Amino acid sequence: MYKIIIRPIFFLFDPEKIHHFTFGLVKFLSKIPLLPSIFRSLYQVNDKNLERNLFGLTFKNPVGLAAGFDKNAVLYNELANFGFGFIEIGTVTPKGQVGNPKKRLFRLKDDQGIINRMGFNNEGLEAAIDQLKKNKGKLIIGGNIGKNTNTLSENYTEDYLTCFNGLHPYVDYFVLNVSCPNVSSHAKLEDVGYLKELITEVQKVNNQQEKQKPILLKIAPDLNDTQLDEIIQLVAETKIDGVITSNTSINRNNLKVSESRLKAIGNGGVSGQPIKERSTRVIKYLADNSNKAFPIIGVGGIHSEQDALEKIKAGADLVQIYTGFIYEGPRLVKRINKAILKAI
Repeated sequence: MYKIIIRPIFFLFDPEKIHHFTFGLVKFLSKIPLLPSIFRSLYQVNDKNLERNLFGLTFKNPVGLAAGFDKNAVLYNELANFGFGFIEIGTVTPKGQVGNPKKRLFRLKDDQGIINRMGFNNEGLEAAIDQLKKNKGKLIIGGNIGKNTNTLSENYTEDYLTCFNGLHPYVDYFVLNVSCPNVSSHAKLEDVGYLKELITEVQKVNNQQEKQKPILLKIAPDLNDTQLDEIIQLVAETKIDGVITSNTSINRNNLKVSESRLKAIGNGGVSGQPIKERSTRVIKYLADNSNKAFPIIGVGGIHSEQDALEKIKAGADLVQIYTGFIYEGPRLVKRINKAILKAI
């Protein structure tokens, strides 16, 4: 029903506006008695064989919702009814910011992809904390953190530490988002020397906590082999808990959409099916060349059960969806979990 009726209607409207409309709709429907339990019966697969133990956490299943969907942690309790094993909120920055000027979100229907240049739009740390205090404990929550756009380069680390300290009591793991192509002046975040410094400082603060939280690094799908070797070395040196691959891509090769439309869209990161193979290649390279030395969460272009299984076969321990959730609908989570069970 989603792909035949709901999606064609949704796709008639501006992507960002329909995103907010959908949030309101799910919120409303979830308040109707019995509907949440109906959602759970339709979309959840509860089986002990789906459980995954990573970073000292037990995930009820390996299919998560990637950061960027529930930026401000306003819908995670309701989204838990749709079968996810974990949900990553954010990217959260210390101060709220509007992000880049609209229009900034574009569908690539023929490519089953999206281009966005949102620019870390979010309501800020305190707003996220207020929402996370409402956590009903249904599943694992990750906190994806970043810097404010206007923060000076010498204060980048302070931004990450502010978010880390603020969210620490309320999330189960952290993701350092250093690879988003949609925020200005982020070149320093691509420097391995700075990444080592950033990770070390965050780990120092983590070690001072009564309970340490896992810390992961989110990387781009456009890294070459030399850069990926540097990531493997970085993980080995810092002992960071894992890597998420990948973020959106700046590569626009082999898209079906016309050059004129791409020019009209302008800058932005590509997600969805166009980056599937690139993301999977990065997963496999990291897994093979590190001797599977660290956990990997695979994200990028998962629109089917087979897409998810390819990521897992390449070396991903968990997977996340976002664009595939928009194109395929909520049944995708259940389909992937059932396929994983069948493949065991």
